[in-house]
Amino acid sequence: MKIYTYKQPAAIESTEVIAILNEAGQVSSTVQRVYSNALKKAFDRTMDYRYFVRFDVKDRQEQPLFTCKKVTRRGRVHFQGKDFVTGKDYTIAYDGWQIMIPDLLITDGEQQIKLNKEMEGWSVFSINDEPIARWQATFYETYFAITLEIEDYSPIQHEAFFIAIGQAVLFIGA
Repeated sequence: MKIYTYKQPAAIESTEVIAILNEAGQVSSTVQRVYSNALKKAFDRTMDYRYFVRFDVKDRQEQPLFTCKKVTRRGRVHFQGKDFVTGKDYTIAYDGWQIMIPDLLITDGEQQIKLNKEMEGWSVFSINDEPIARWQATFYETYFAITLEIEDYSPIQHEAFFIAIGQAVLFIGA
């Protein structure tokens, strides 16, 4: 199992570059909330920083690995992910709008991953009800201590996929 940790400032509007550490305590990648321009950031402030949501994960050489952004169309919310390593595009959509905390479905058109969203405890990524990764944020006064665990048998092994989706969907959400 691969384990990654990082500390996310509690302020959701933070655009600080956050180092992601592997099991050895070394920086493996970074994550950052980004805005494409100052106007979007200013408008987002009026919407409690929940309208324009985009997180980019980069490697140590600052090459893009994965991006995840929120998309709102006709009153419906979903997220789009782009894997720069494989070239795959992902759609992340809510499954079960009627329940309080709906699950999410992540698909590239071939493979479907379910994300069981938990407000406290582990949010689990699974394929065919088999857990492949877990993401958890523990709140402290000024930051969240976030842990990601990826199973050895997971078909997706790079942390960028899970972290970008976790930040956009689980940390900020809709």
